[in-house]
Amino acid sequence: MASNGKSLPCQTKVVVVLIPFPVQSHLNQLLQLSHLITPHNIPVHYVSTITHIRQATLRHRNSISNIHLHGFEVPPFVSPPPNPNNEQTPFPTHLLPSFEASSHLRDPVRNLLHSLSSQAKRVIVIHDSLMASVAQDASNMPNVETYTFKCSSAFFHTIFFGEEKVRSSSLEGLHVPEFASLEWCLGTQFMDFITRQMDLGKFSDGFIFNTSRAIEGAYIELMEVVTGGKKIWAVGPLNPLVIEKNDDSKGRHLCMEWLDKQEPNSVIYVSFGTTTSFKEEQIKEIAIGLEQSKQKFIWVLRDADKGDIFDGSEAKRLELPNGFEERVERMGLVVRDWAPQLEILSHTSTGGFMSHCGWNSCLESLTMGVPIAAWPMHSDQPSNAVLITDVLKVGLVVKDWAQRNALVSASVIENAVRRLMATKEGDEIRERTMKLKKAIHRSKDEGGVSRMEVDSFISHITK
Repeated sequence: MASNGKSLPCQTKVVVVLIPFPVQSHLNQLLQLSHLITPHNIPVHYVSTITHIRQATLRHRNSISNIHLHGFEVPPFVSPPPNPNNEQTPFPTHLLPSFEASSHLRDPVRNLLHSLSSQAKRVIVIHDSLMASVAQDASNMPNVETYTFKCSSAFFHTIFFGEEKVRSSSLEGLHVPEFASLEWCLGTQFMDFITRQMDLGKFSDGFIFNTSRAIEGAYIELMEVVTGGKKIWAVGPLNPLVIEKNDDSKGRHLCMEWLDKQEPNSVIYVSFGTTTSFKEEQIKEIAIGLEQSKQKFIWVLRDADKGDIFDGSEAKRLELPNGFEERVERMGLVVRDWAPQLEILSHTSTGGFMSHCGWNSCLESLTMGVPIAAWPMHSDQPSNAVLITDVLKVGLVVKDWAQRNALVSASVIENAVRRLMATKEGDEIRERTMKLKKAIHRSKDEGGVSRMEVDSFISHITK
């Protein structure tokens, strides 16, 4: 075990243990949650495999010096490359071995909880909803409480886990779309994994959502019905709302210097997250569509993460059409390494985001007032895309989920980029997004709904 944890002083009243799921967006959200808890002088212990502790800290932008990190050994697992040609499901099944390996954290987590519970008056375990099996022994410890952290939108959870109650609800402002089966979004193997976690998650003392009532208040209310009256705290968005400009050229990514030279709202940021793999022909269509749109762009073009990003093998370099980068040299920028997404979205030159609609990316975009061109791939992304485009009306559709197996042509991509970046429709969407941004920021201010929920949760665990 690798750990920077220290013994707790005898007078410690409460300590928090965070157990994230080993995927980048989940790792990041629970690290962000730690930054809400530590200012209250509550020790926070963050637990994962050695590999995923290293990944989480490498990619996290804020200081984590006051967080106790526990990296535990798990059995070796295979870390195959992503397979963009998987016809059965768009879900990144190459990550499944790392998910199964994470289940071996149960024993070391139980030992850690025993140790902490002997030193603290109360131990609060906050586990990702997909890590219930690892946290399950907490329910047998008298001074340990468990809370389930939801990394997805309340909208997603109401649609897929409480559909009957959604349709029979009398709550106003609820839009309930039709969806393809969850099995197609997630694949049968991962659905089995989720089902096991849900069965064990029934022992949770409450739920924490990375969302805000300012974004999806009606769906949070409905979740309170779906969860049988268990307490819900909507404490998000957890990402920073304001990004301080870094004028140190040595510490800035090259794309930020390029953005500095562009006009306000003139650049569309194109990125599909850490679990998306495209076929070669789809990459070609994206390239042609961006070029033909004549709009400024930053395109993050990198292969999906493997289960172990440090396994020693080089990530596949994705090929572009001959001469593409030379032709678009003044119009666009292709980034092949890790991109500073929050900084890009917060920049005044960024006016749109072509996104897979992972919940992390949705929240980051909305908090920065950037509208979304929605291109969902798998998991909760199709429902998030509906929330963005149909409910909140702060984005438009690039690829309709009903056509999920089809190649998206260059002309469709070109049209979506132009609609968002160079039409009155796009300006109106951008204006609505800015209004939502202001509402989100107010929710995090003193007296705002999200701030009050954070204070409520801290009061609850320290009472």
